[in-house]
Amino acid sequence: MSNYQSAIEAVKAIKEKAGDSWAAINPESVARMRAQNQFKTGLEIAQYTADIMQADMLAFDADKTKYTQSLGCWHGFVGQQKLISIKKHFGSTKRRYLYLSGWMVAALRSEFGPLPDQSMHEKTSVASLVAELYTFLRQADARELGGLFRELDKANEAGDTATAASIQDQIDNYETHVVPIVADIDAGFGNAEATYLMAKQMIEAGACALQIENQVADEKQCGHQDGKVTVPHADFHAKIRALRHAFLELGIDNGIIVARTDSEGAGLTKEIAVVKEPGDAGDIYNSYLDVEEIDVSQMNEGDVCFNRDGKLVRPKRLPSGLYQFRQGTGHERCVFDCIGALNAGADLLWIETAVPTVHEIAGMMDDVRKVHPNAKLVYNNSPSFNWTLNFRQQAYDAMVEEGKDVSAYIRADLMSADYDDTELSEIADERTRTFQADTAREANVFHHLITLPTYHTTALSVDNLAKEYFGEAGMLGYVKGVQRKEIRQGIACVKHQNMSGSDMGDDHKEYFAGENALKAGGAKNTSNQFS
Repeated sequence: MSNYQSAIEAVKAIKEKAGDSWAAINPESVARMRAQNQFKTGLEIAQYTADIMQADMLAFDADKTKYTQSLGCWHGFVGQQKLISIKKHFGSTKRRYLYLSGWMVAALRSEFGPLPDQSMHEKTSVASLVAELYTFLRQADARELGGLFRELDKANEAGDTATAASIQDQIDNYETHVVPIVADIDAGFGNAEATYLMAKQMIEAGACALQIENQVADEKQCGHQDGKVTVPHADFHAKIRALRHAFLELGIDNGIIVARTDSEGAGLTKEIAVVKEPGDAGDIYNSYLDVEEIDVSQMNEGDVCFNRDGKLVRPKRLPSGLYQFRQGTGHERCVFDCIGALNAGADLLWIETAVPTVHEIAGMMDDVRKVHPNAKLVYNNSPSFNWTLNFRQQAYDAMVEEGKDVSAYIRADLMSADYDDTELSEIADERTRTFQADTAREANVFHHLITLPTYHTTALSVDNLAKEYFGEAGMLGYVKGVQRKEIRQGIACVKHQNMSGSDMGDDHKEYFAGENALKAGGAKNTSNQFS
């Protein structure tokens, strides 16, 4: 007996026990509603998606072509449409996740209005977005299954047993739109206790993977901007442990912690680390500070100095009160951060880099893997990079190294559209195309994400629509540029009433009121024009 049929029989048994007052309850309707609501709580989602992500990590260990990908979201509808598109084009959601970007929460979700990526937005807005994303993904399940149930009814009414059996099989083997979300908790929005409390909210909303960075919470900057300030390892590791305790308290024993280091581009620290014994993490952290050796007589009022190898040294302090690291130590500090984070219990690493370059990412990961051979990376394929310019410059440099003639190109002007159809552009585009596969293989990058894709696609599409609709094209600007493309590409949203749940509402009205139901999906519904 099929899963769906088993569910119907189970509800029949419950109905029989309830007696005559439940006579109007249709077990098949209840079974359908249960199938359309597979996940009852956020913790169920967190456990389900953690299991998926852990299995994907094992698969990646065995085969580097099985890396995972995600796109950033700032609204539940955006996340929903991504998964609907993925299922439409690829037939499966396997190894495809969602990313929740703190940048987009700050810029698009704060009650203060647009904010920079500096942890100034409301703490609860991140967990709220996790919950919203999963609400929309669950609705996508309900909508798609509702369509299958209506098709099943038509096949049964027509006596078409073969079609009914095929649809029944689709229902019983249905693949949910619910996938893992890698959620950005910034630097924890405060101390370790604040980090723990916020993590619990996010996990309870369904997040199975939390990404935390080693910046000072109240000095936090976007990873691709200047002015980043890191914390000593003891501080960061306390927050990693806070995340682990939150997962364990809520029963998600295999929850995933992504430890991000911004040290490659962070030249500042707010603290001199505590040193308990020579050579410990605090001592190593301090060894990267830019210091000058002084005599006691040279100390000024308010100077902070410490002993290094029997000598008195004074860290160089900026007017802001921050201390600076020695130039050129970013690579070493990143490796040190990564090793320490894995020692503290992180599952995955994240290294922010200045440019997307395979050999630099691989170089840092090679050093990390000397200590942790199985270390895996999450990499931000950020829109903050000018991908076209970076890869054209890399292609140019490679051509020079190979002795090829580059006299037709000006390296400083490679972004020019004049180069779009050149050999150099083809080489650069191919490097861009294979970048994710190359870094998965060369640098053990398990997960590739784009933080802000829909921020940019929204701006681009609105610009095109505004130019056409408010210009000479008028209504044709919308019809040709949007609706006709929706129809031709089979975009489900062309039937926006259906997407918002109108047909599901009709189903429920029929369940609840039978033939007395007043339904919206009749002959006069203009959505029928898109059938």
